[in-house]
Amino acid sequence: MERFNSNKGGHINSAYDSNLDEPPVYEETNDDHRTVRPSVISAFGHDTLDRVPHIDFYRNAGSMSGHRAVRPSLQELHDVFQKNGVISVPDTLEDDGERSSGTPSDDLESAAPTDDMKGMVKFGWIRGVLVRCMLNIWGVMLFIRLSWVFGQAGWGLGIVIIALSCVVTTITGISMSAICTNGVVRGGGAYYMISRSLGPEFGGSIGLIFAFANAVGVSMYVVGFAETVVDLLKENSAIMVDEMNDIRIIGCITIVLLLGISVAGMEWEAKAQIILLVILLVAIVNVFVGTVIPATNEKKAQGFFNYRSKIFLENFTPAFRDGETFFSVFAIFFPAATGILAGANISGDLRDAQAALPKGTLLAILITGLTYLAMALCVAATVVRDATGNSSSIINHTTPVICNGSTAVACELGYDFSSCEVEKCKFGLMNNFQVMTLVSGFGPLIIAGTFSATLSSALASLVSAPKVFQALCKDNIYRALHFFAKGHGKNNEPIRGYVLTFIISVAFILIGDLNTIAPIISNFFLASYALINFSCFHASYAKSPGWRPAYKYYNMWLSLMGALLCCVVMFVINWWAALLTYGIEFLLYIYVTVKKPDVNWGSSTQAVTFVSAVSNALSLSGVEDHVKNFRPQILVLTGSTRSRPALLDLAHSFSKNYGLCITCEVFVGPRSETVDEMNNAMEKNQLLLKKKKRKAFYAAVACDNFREGAESLLQASGLGRMKPNTLMIGFKKNWRTAGAEAVQSYVGILHDAFDFEYGTAMLRVNQGLDVSHIVEAEEEMLRAAKEQEALENEMMPNGGKGKGLFRKSRKSSQQVLTTRVSVCGSPPPQVAKMNEKLVEASLQFKKKQPKGTIDVWWLFDDGGLTLLLPYILTTRKKWKDCKMRIFMAGQPGRSDLDKEEMKGLLKKFRINCSDINVFDDLHIKPRSESLKELQEMIEPFRLHEGSKDADQIRAFIYCLNNTTKLNPVLKEQCLTYLFTLLTPCRSMPIARKETISDFLYMAWLDILTKDLPPTLLIRGNHKSVLTFYS
Repeated sequence: MERFNSNKGGHINSAYDSNLDEPPVYEETNDDHRTVRPSVISAFGHDTLDRVPHIDFYRNAGSMSGHRAVRPSLQELHDVFQKNGVISVPDTLEDDGERSSGTPSDDLESAAPTDDMKGMVKFGWIRGVLVRCMLNIWGVMLFIRLSWVFGQAGWGLGIVIIALSCVVTTITGISMSAICTNGVVRGGGAYYMISRSLGPEFGGSIGLIFAFANAVGVSMYVVGFAETVVDLLKENSAIMVDEMNDIRIIGCITIVLLLGISVAGMEWEAKAQIILLVILLVAIVNVFVGTVIPATNEKKAQGFFNYRSKIFLENFTPAFRDGETFFSVFAIFFPAATGILAGANISGDLRDAQAALPKGTLLAILITGLTYLAMALCVAATVVRDATGNSSSIINHTTPVICNGSTAVACELGYDFSSCEVEKCKFGLMNNFQVMTLVSGFGPLIIAGTFSATLSSALASLVSAPKVFQALCKDNIYRALHFFAKGHGKNNEPIRGYVLTFIISVAFILIGDLNTIAPIISNFFLASYALINFSCFHASYAKSPGWRPAYKYYNMWLSLMGALLCCVVMFVINWWAALLTYGIEFLLYIYVTVKKPDVNWGSSTQAVTFVSAVSNALSLSGVEDHVKNFRPQILVLTGSTRSRPALLDLAHSFSKNYGLCITCEVFVGPRSETVDEMNNAMEKNQLLLKKKKRKAFYAAVACDNFREGAESLLQASGLGRMKPNTLMIGFKKNWRTAGAEAVQSYVGILHDAFDFEYGTAMLRVNQGLDVSHIVEAEEEMLRAAKEQEALENEMMPNGGKGKGLFRKSRKSSQQVLTTRVSVCGSPPPQVAKMNEKLVEASLQFKKKQPKGTIDVWWLFDDGGLTLLLPYILTTRKKWKDCKMRIFMAGQPGRSDLDKEEMKGLLKKFRINCSDINVFDDLHIKPRSESLKELQEMIEPFRLHEGSKDADQIRAFIYCLNNTTKLNPVLKEQCLTYLFTLLTPCRSMPIARKETISDFLYMAWLDILTKDLPPTLLIRGNHKSVLTFYS
């Protein structure tokens, strides 16, 4: 055994001659941005074309830098010595610049560092995620409505409300953590995660409404700020116009200031958020400090008594009033928890989004949840539910007072609030929204905290909406919105998105009733949460090997529960808003599905589709075939998908969306020469099928001859029960000049189909089927035109760049171009006219068929395929105006009886036809001119009299005579019909192997279908495909 020295790289085997096995010589091309080791001598001790693992090999092919590193292909490694040991392998692959959707791939992690990128502002998990999420979750609810929630629900159910909200947001945070750690996260936040997980249909629908929700959320938060300012103006008699218009004026001024901060850049916005956070934290601490400061008589009259166990116990039970319920109170509180995506929305501006988002988001949920709970319990232990606010409510011990009801605790503490049971009071947890100001140590700090909470939430939404919207527009899912994809500055700021968000926010401040639209916005956020949870569940359920999140503390069923909880909460908040949200999302989903954006993000939807397909195929394999479920599964030998469009269109009419259709191509030649061409054709032809909206698969094989390739396709195509049962092939029009080998190969395929028990259908169109020479000419002209454009761009003063294929090719000359154009020149008029007729004939099955008949010559029973295929055509939309006529052979003297029997059989099969014709004279000798035509056709292939096969030829001529008699009858029946599809069983006779000459068999088929309209010759496999049993 040979051994290698790992330290010095020397070969130890003394019998080894290094001159006999020199390493291949290869050329290396260098890239300006990154260096890739051209060889691994230091690792293995000898030069090799293989590369060691490197991150650049795994980047997207179309990165923003336009390059990625490529490893040698398997063919290059495998064939290196067959190519004289010389091979050129580039270090980088250049993007062709022609993305299907017209959008850049935005592969940020592979972009080359530029001077602008070096100045980009990137945030860590604290400033980028934790601070933003806390500021967004700590909203006005903290200071305005939290006390009312615990007054209505009591602190027992109040804890349940906060806990339930935290459960929903925590599960969503866990699901988001799993998704964002399953690969690089770029800009777009929730939209990016949902679209890359569930696909563009879900992502595009939720992305648009999520961006809109953030834009309207700006106006809601700003109006909350403006209302607080107007209340202060009202207290000081400083109203400018009236309350409503003052709110509008202050709101518009505030949005302009916030827009200025946002447009100034993320760094300024982050500094503003820090200032607002400090103010908010001081206000929160102020509340806790105030609860331990001894209460004054004025505060006691308003219901604040410091910490009292009696108050705490009294406030434990719920006391719902004014028609409120647990669910209505929960619906009011829950929107306060909808800020958990504030950090994710700026994912493109995070230094390490995969590490920052899980840590920052979950910690923010924990901190804010504990803060809400702590502040709520503090006020529940210090403030009674009802208080008059009058100092005269102090109980005079000389006058006895009966203490009962909700005011019993206050009575025991020396205050008589019994009047609150008769009429509504203005103070206490149930009545006063400024309880936090009452409890705090310094009231103005609570106002400052309210300002901070509203402005920070507004600022976060003002930044989030354009960022998400920009990511949506970059993906070009909604082409009309691509204008907003452009970014500006070092951080690629969406200035156009900022302006649009500003316009939407101002519009809702000026004309919108925010109390009505608030439930819709909350439902928009919840719909995003639901899809994030479902994305995590869906990806886990698919069990794709690509689903490998670094965050392991998730559970697919927990994520599913989170998604269901979000949907339930949507209806709890507002049922009509939930239905409206679902309706809008469904319409957007349908729109994106219909538009079919040409993107492929490896979504879990694709993975689940694959899993379902495998599962269904396996289930189907365990079920025995039944005649009632028979449907033609077509294997059609079209060659390239553009070579024989008529054959493909007719085959697709049979299978449509309900059966299997495989278009096949055989690459003939040595495998080493054809395998590259075959591999390149696979994806190209499948994309062409998709573009032409043909629900079919493309399959190709490389073989030394055509028959071997077709035989391989007949045997190996399909999967389990999902395999072809019908071969469809075009008639070989040039059989008389093609040569013996070609004819033998063609007829041999028919023999193979019969051997493998395939049903067989052969299409003949007089003009022919093959348009490959026209397609090649068009492609050559297109290539010449593109090269002309590339040459013109090269000669431009600015050295314009070519695109696509011609970006690499810089050596094309005008002489080469002239040669190509001359080759693609106009053909002679006669050839051009023939090509025009050929193209017209090749497209005849693509368009809607006019009124006419499909003539079915059901002469012999082949299992019913001859009748079933025409019937299937009549069920298709393009063929719905065509009727079936049945022609059959009958015995002389009993034509009427044969007709009645056929009518009864068709009735049992539930197949309608316009007419049934019985021919009882097919045995009569044909006309002399027909026989002469037949004799001339087969004369070149006949043997001389006296040879050993002469008797065989005479017997065969008898069969041909019958065929010759049938052809004029077929022509006669076709004269008065616009289109006639002929399917006589005699037209596809079974030539016995090693008995009938291949040329004579082709003559048989030719004479039967000569000079007829498009004709389909069918032979079933003699197994029933029709039944009249239920």
